[in-house]
Formats: sequence, C-alpha cells, structure tokens
Amino acid sequence: MSQVIEVKVPDIGDYKDVPVIDILISPGDTVEHEQPLVTLESDKATIDIPSPRAGTVKELKVQSGSRVSEGSLILLLEVEEAGKQAESQPESAKSAAAPQATQSTQAAEATSEKETKPASSPAPSTSATSASVSQAAAIEKSIATTTGRPSHASPSVRQLARELGADIQRIAGNGPKGRITKEDVQAYVKQILSQAQAAPGMGSGSGSGLSLVPWPNVDFAKFGPVEAKPLSRIKKISGAALHRNWVMIPHVTNHEEADITQLEAFRVQLSQEQKNAEVKVTLLAFLIKACAAALKQFPSFNTSLVDDNLVYKQYYNIGFAADTPNGLVVPVIKNADQKGLLDLAQEMAELAKLAREGKLKPEQMQGGCFSISSLGGIGGTHFTPIINAPEVAILGVSRSSMRAVWDGQQFVPRLILPLSLSYDHRVIDGAEAARFNAYLAKVLADFRRILL
Repeated sequence: MSQVIEVKVPDIGDYKDVPVIDILISPGDTVEHEQPLVTLESDKATIDIPSPRAGTVKELKVQSGSRVSEGSLILLLEVEEAGKQAESQPESAKSAAAPQATQSTQAAEATSEKETKPASSPAPSTSATSASVSQAAAIEKSIATTTGRPSHASPSVRQLARELGADIQRIAGNGPKGRITKEDVQAYVKQILSQAQAAPGMGSGSGSGLSLVPWPNVDFAKFGPVEAKPLSRIKKISGAALHRNWVMIPHVTNHEEADITQLEAFRVQLSQEQKNAEVKVTLLAFLIKACAAALKQFPSFNTSLVDDNLVYKQYYNIGFAADTPNGLVVPVIKNADQKGLLDLAQEMAELAKLAREGKLKPEQMQGGCFSISSLGGIGGTHFTPIINAPEVAILGVSRSSMRAVWDGQQFVPRLILPLSLSYDHRVIDGAEAARFNAYLAKVLADFRRILL
C-alpha cells in the first residue's frame, strides 16, 4: 500500500525567496532516503534539499529559477507505508548480498594473483597509462562540450570548483546518476593544467605554462604551541571570490595623488555646520560623488564584460568596502549621481552600521558598478585593490598626509591623498586609466569641477 506525501522546503535559516539552481531528479525517478532532490543557492551558500523518505517522484512543483522559502512545496513523493517498507527490506538486503559477495571474491582473487607475482619484477605501466589516457579522454570530452542541463553537485564540490576557478557546467559527473564528485573537479583541473603545459610553444624553456610544486604540508605544532580557528563565513565566501577575480582578471593598477587641501577645509566646515546632526560628513562621501562624475566622463569604466559583449550601464551605483568583525563586505549606494553629499553620508553611515551588525540584505550588496576600498586613517601609501567582478575597476584610497609642495615660488604645505586604481586590462587600456585617475584627482582638488 502506498501513499503520496508533500515534500516541502525545511528550515533553511533566515533565507527567503532563495532561487532553485538545480533540479536533481525527474518525475518517475526512484529516490532514496536523504538523497538530494533540488539545490538552492543564496547569496552566501548552496543548499541541497534531501528527500525525507524513500519513494518515487510523482510530480515536480518547482523548476530551475523558481524562488522558494521555508515551507514551499517542492514535489509530490509516492512512498510505501511503514509495514510494507519493512517487509521489502530483507529482499533488498538479500539482493545486495550477491554483488557484495562477488566483489569480495574478485578482491580475494586479485590479492592472490598479486601475491603470486615475483617481488623482483616491476609492475607493468600499461594499465596505469591506459587509465590515464581514458581519464584524459573523459575530461577532454567534458571540456569540449557544455551540456544544457544543470550540473548536479553538492555544495562542497561547488565550493571546491569555485576556489579552483573551474566552470562547474563543463565538468562531466561520474558519480551516481551523473553527479559531479570532488575527484571529477580535481581531474578536470589537472587536465587543464596538463594541456597548458603540453600546448605548442609552451613547453619547458619557453617561459610559459604552469609547473607548480605541491602546497607545503607543515606540522606547525612541532615548532611551538598553535591554535587553529576556523575562518568566518564571510571570509570563506569572499576569499573564494577574491581568488577567482585575481586569477581570472588581468589586473593593472594606476597610482595617482590628489591635492585635497581645499576639499578637507570644506569637509571640516560642513562637519561643523552639521555638528548637532547625527550625520558625520567623511571623505568617503566626497569620493563616492567624485567617482560617479568620473564614470559619466569615462563610460567604459561603468561596464561589465559578458562573453564577447561589453554591457554599458546607464545607472551609477557605487560600492564601498566596509570593515566588520567578521571580514569585509561591500554595501552598494544606488544612483549615487542623483544624491547630495549629506544624503550620501547618511546612507553610507546606515549601510555601514548594518554591515557591522551583520544585518545587510542581499539587495543592499548587489547591482554595483564601481567599488571603493578606503583604508582611511589606518595607514599606507598605495596598494593594489582586487576588482570586484563583474565590475571592471576599483579605486583604492590610502591615508592622506601633509607634504611640502612647490607652487612655482615657494614650498607650501598641501594635504595629499594617494589613489590606486585597479582596472581590467581586457576592457580598459593604460592611457584611459591614467586619464580617469587624473580627472578624479582634479575633481578632488577643486570640487567645483563636479558641476561641469
């Protein structure tokens, strides 16, 4: 006797309207208890929804791209009643015993055969070579073809692929029901590296290709007391993204210096006028406004590279790196070009507060066109900020300092702000980056230019 039950999204924390990115089963499929059914992806992680019972899928209630929350109906599952299921267990156990016995017999025969071989005779390399060739052929096939169906992989396997910069859609799955395993990802990456080394003109001595030694495995406790602390959730996610961006984007950084003596005097004046208000006018508010103006002057900086197309955006959303106890996050101020300095300062303070409290919503960190990473009063002169994909540039700002500057007649004290502009060299060339940074420095030196 069977019955049809509803399978719903279980408790997944505070996530709401999470998109379904993978449908791992089809109507008519037989599933086991705890077998993954669908995969959800929030802004922080991927989540597999397991089957609560063994049974047969009768009807799907979601599709790829659907958004679900806790309690949303996923599918209808036909299951056997408890008594019937218990009766079928001995039979299934009996049927499973035969292949297990066969495997044991084969293992014993293999062991016996191995023991009868002389110890002095080396094992032939033919089988290893053929295994490598067949594995390479399978990986090459996965590289050459990209299936239109979703890739079936667990969250840990997806994270591994992201960390290694591998496209999960191009990896062939050799696990149960075509599921992608950790070994599939590793084999795919190894094949890519071997192809790069074996490519014409990229052999040894050509100065190209990759030849990486293994990562050092050190027992640090041998040298003294140690304490292992897990990375925070934010650092795990941002670390994988930073790794991908640094490896995949050809970074170049242009350094410039801006004379902000007059700007700082104006900022202090505004702060005094607003001393009774809760809003604190910081230099970052001026930088956001200046960057929005620079993006209008240089539209290629307000783009994203999608395949062979350059997408020009008609809006100006500026993200800024916010330092939190758990790591860096990047809130985004929407339509920065349409807001005044006080409005920008107010919104920036509110977003920074939410970031420190861990209460930023996903939509408050999305849609950025350009990012600013400001070290403020921490220190430093120049640095190389990593581009926040899919953006094509990011501005790094270090600590300003007083310097003696020759004005043509004498040395005068001026407040100098270091600017570091990292850009995607596939989209932006060096001359254009230099012009962008020089324009930004002029606007900061004389903020009236923003009205032009």
